Amino acid sequence: MSLPQLHYTSVGSGDGGPVGRFTAVDPAIPGPVRAEAAPLLAYDAPADTPERLTDARLRALPTAFGHVTLSDGSHLLSRTVATGAGGFHAHAVHLLPGSPIPGGVFPIAAWGASGWLSTTPDRMLPDPLTSMSGTHDPSRGLTREGLGDFAVSRGPWLAAVLSDLRRVSEDPSAPAVVLVERQSADVARWVALATAVLPREHAERLTFTTYTRHPGRTSHQVVGVLPEDAPDVRDPRFRVHTASGPRPTGTVDDVWAGTAARIWRSRSPELFPVAAELPGEPFAAGPLAVTALGAGIALGSGERAAAADWAAVRPYALDEKGIRQLTDALTAPADDRTAAECAAALRLLTALDGRCPAAVTAPLAALLVTEGVRGGDVTLEPPARSAFEEPAGERALAALVEELGDELLSELGAEAPRGVARTVQLLRITRLLGVDCADLLPGVVVRLARALLDDPEAGACRALSELLDEQFDVRTALLGELDRLAPDHPAGTEQLLLRVALPFTGTQTLPHLRMCAEAPAAKARGADRVETLHTVLRAAGMSPFTEPLVLRTAVGLVWGADTPTAGEARSLLGETTSDAHRTAGTWSRLVDAALAAPAGDEDAPELAHDLLRGFPQELGARVRACLMLLDFARDLRAGTAEAGWADRARTLRSRAEPAEPPALEHAFGALAERLLAPGRPGDELYAFVQSGDADLIAAYGRAARREAVLALLRADPAYVADCFTVWNAHPHAGSDWTRTRTALLEEVLRPAVRALSPEELAAAERAVERGDSSRTLDAFRAWNRPTRSIGRLGKRIVGRVRRG
Repeated sequence: MSLPQLHYTSVGSGDGGPVGRFTAVDPAIPGPVRAEAAPLLAYDAPADTPERLTDARLRALPTAFGHVTLSDGSHLLSRTVATGAGGFHAHAVHLLPGSPIPGGVFPIAAWGASGWLSTTPDRMLPDPLTSMSGTHDPSRGLTREGLGDFAVSRGPWLAAVLSDLRRVSEDPSAPAVVLVERQSADVARWVALATAVLPREHAERLTFTTYTRHPGRTSHQVVGVLPEDAPDVRDPRFRVHTASGPRPTGTVDDVWAGTAARIWRSRSPELFPVAAELPGEPFAAGPLAVTALGAGIALGSGERAAAADWAAVRPYALDEKGIRQLTDALTAPADDRTAAECAAALRLLTALDGRCPAAVTAPLAALLVTEGVRGGDVTLEPPARSAFEEPAGERALAALVEELGDELLSELGAEAPRGVARTVQLLRITRLLGVDCADLLPGVVVRLARALLDDPEAGACRALSELLDEQFDVRTALLGELDRLAPDHPAGTEQLLLRVALPFTGTQTLPHLRMCAEAPAAKARGADRVETLHTVLRAAGMSPFTEPLVLRTAVGLVWGADTPTAGEARSLLGETTSDAHRTAGTWSRLVDAALAAPAGDEDAPELAHDLLRGFPQELGARVRACLMLLDFARDLRAGTAEAGWADRARTLRSRAEPAEPPALEHAFGALAERLLAPGRPGDELYAFVQSGDADLIAAYGRAARREAVLALLRADPAYVADCFTVWNAHPHAGSDWTRTRTALLEEVLRPAVRALSPEELAAAERAVERGDSSRTLDAFRAWNRPTRSIGRLGKRIVGRVRRG
């Protein structure tokens, strides 16, 4: 029974090109289908085509052979050719929804069928699809040999085209694939290559046309155009491939397309149906890659990885011969093997281990060991020891030891810096091969421990945990080395333990590691830092008196790069002997705390006093002088300082150069406070003023502005008198003193005196007279006399003069 057909022929030319009409239509084809088919069957000859052509030129014009899905779900398979006088003739076959092509062939197979007509017949002949079964060579170049030649000639473009065809098959909204060819037969060959590769359901639905002048007006998934009609490659509606242009650069990131392209270039299309029989999702690269490798076709690393991954998931899908062929292909020499391929090979080996004999698994395991030593992929794990069981495996293992043993020992013993992952990998391979590295192990462990502390994140890998589980001697040595290094690297050790669960729960004491493990939780509880220190020290299980280094670790964990406060440092020193701090090296942190304490910190002078007594041999001359400045401040405030305060302060400053500013503030501030206090020794005040020391005088000026002085001025008229007497005296003591005393008289004393009541002012005047003389009293009254005012009228007159 023949399929419904129709013929559509040009009858003239309109403004938009030749106009056609239906000249023969099967009655079974409904009117809406005919209306929708008409514009699809129209033909526009290439530009500059003359109206009158010879038969040879006419046959050379492109053929528009197409397959399209109509709105009702049916399909139209058509062939349109140019005819004389600029016209065209279209012959089409209508396929109802769900109706396959007779013989189960793909639409492109009808390209060269002899049943296509170029004129309207007198009667409706059998359709071309049904008549194909009676021809011997209906394809006209679409034979296996012809397509193989074409695939080789289009090799540089093949993978990219197949990748885009895959995309448009999976997603109807994807950009159309535009194939730029000078011959429409080559477009048909492209479609034939694609349909051989695509899963059958996608190949049957693929819509295409081998020729059009307007790719933007068609709904076909694959569109063939001449070079002069090619759209801009930047047009997002299309994926343009120009085989007549320069070869494409770069690679196609589509393993399925790359594998299919290699099979076509190997002229082995018979492998496609074989691969289709294997389990897997549509467009899965694994079945294609496994089939190709089994046929001896060389594939790239990505394709080999896909084959290994597919077989690892389905080790039952291949027979013993297929598995052997696959493992032989994977273990063959290759200079493009990637980390992804090695990881896939390891997954395959894991799936085959215990399922296949060692004669199959041992070569794969040997490959992975060799790649682990020489390949540069530090994340590649060694295979399981079971892969080398049985005589075949033992022979493979012995060969590996012979080949790689010296190489392994040489790299393990090298002093060059090496990452954590690489060291772990080498140690695991060494143990797998049974290579003796006991002599090298101490040095290897030292370098591994330092690498872990330098990069704690590198330890957060499963390989390290497995190494420590597998090798007791390495675990013991590594934990011991980390514990030894922890006092000097507490922060790095703490970060390492946050990322790596080190198994230090055995018989080793490891006090420093236990402290580092406890520190994050102790600090998170929010207690003060001294209490946190106690918690961390308890985790060590050892007293600082018996193992002072735990003190260094604890201080480093709690304070890190911060400096303890003077109060915290006093607690540390008071709770632990100076001997423990001296051995632990933490005494310098206590010194830093004293020297960094701000001027108002009352613990700093006391701490300095204790440090001078506790570490007489450790303190350098400059640091000692700085601490003595603080101790001097302590003596001044306690009233025990010996005479000669100003000279003492200046002498200590010179010894401490460059003196720590906080220490100077403590000492000079304490000296100024004592000189401002009622009842201060007059000779000390005189010596201070006559010293002319700018820093001492500046400290005195700052201290005189403190609230304690201001409150005393408000409360005690005698203190007012005393301050006036001092600040009004010594006019020739130097410019620094003159500036300071003048400022204090105006900015400190005058506001305080102006705020006194008449009774308090009178008391202050009496105190001035008692303390010095009547001449000083006259000076006080003159200093305190209000300035003459010009009055409101005078101000108005002055204002007018200024405005004038």
